[in-house]
Amino acid sequence: MNFITVHDGFTLNDLVSYNEKHNEANGEDNKDGHSDNKSWNCGAEGPTDDEEIRSLRERQKRNMLATLLFSQGTPMILSGDEFGRTQQGNNAYCQDDDISWVDWDIDEQGFALTEFLRKLTTLRHPLPVLRRQRFLTGEYNEQLQVSDANWLGTTGEELTQEQWDDPNMRCFGVVMDGRAQATGIRKPASDATLLVVNAYHDVVDFTLPDIPGPDEWICLIDTNVPIREELPVFDSGGVYQVTGRSLLLFALQSRGATKRIFERLEEALTDEVPPEDSAPKAAE
Repeated sequence: MNFITVHDGFTLNDLVSYNEKHNEANGEDNKDGHSDNKSWNCGAEGPTDDEEIRSLRERQKRNMLATLLFSQGTPMILSGDEFGRTQQGNNAYCQDDDISWVDWDIDEQGFALTEFLRKLTTLRHPLPVLRRQRFLTGEYNEQLQVSDANWLGTTGEELTQEQWDDPNMRCFGVVMDGRAQATGIRKPASDATLLVVNAYHDVVDFTLPDIPGPDEWICLIDTNVPIREELPVFDSGGVYQVTGRSLLLFALQSRGATKRIFERLEEALTDEVPPEDSAPKAAE
């Protein structure tokens, strides 16, 4: 069972909006509840009009939800986190009022987060490697020439021990390859995915790895670009500029019968975006 937030402590929204707990309404001078919430307010405590901070907070929410849904095991989501419910930084264990109640008057930002979560849940069914029933081992399969999990640095090469020991490493990837099953059952190439995480504050160039199978990677999720008209495709060995504090999910672009999987995913993961030239233009 995997989770980020539960009924006690911060909600997902508050996890990215408050550095400190704000339990004043509980009547115990803010001394109740745990103070170590592993939170970061992204630059301002509580609600803010700063668009840069607001944008980062939304991306951080998407990062955490994507991490949860792409982790092995059963995901548990706190009610209201799917649209960014807040408890105003309060651990509302003793509240029975608008602090703890779920407000179903969802704004545009909340609906956008819910739509992004829908895309994440959509991916778990057609990509079984995201919901394995066996632990990943990293063991190399000689016959298939793949490992079920292979950790990569930004060059697309396997992480060295020196890189693992580097406390400043903030960007890395992992290829989760469902073809390398412990049972020896061969799986289609559509079940090979690349997860890239960038916790650095700035853009990092990440080289897409060359692994056995098709030589193209399709970008299914980029938490920095939640709305896209199409899913971009990149050659192995190509460089993807990973936005600071973002998460990506790629899959090997398959051919033949499994190509239909990606055609259906394209429909489920893309959005209609108004063309730029549809906006009113200034008079010349």
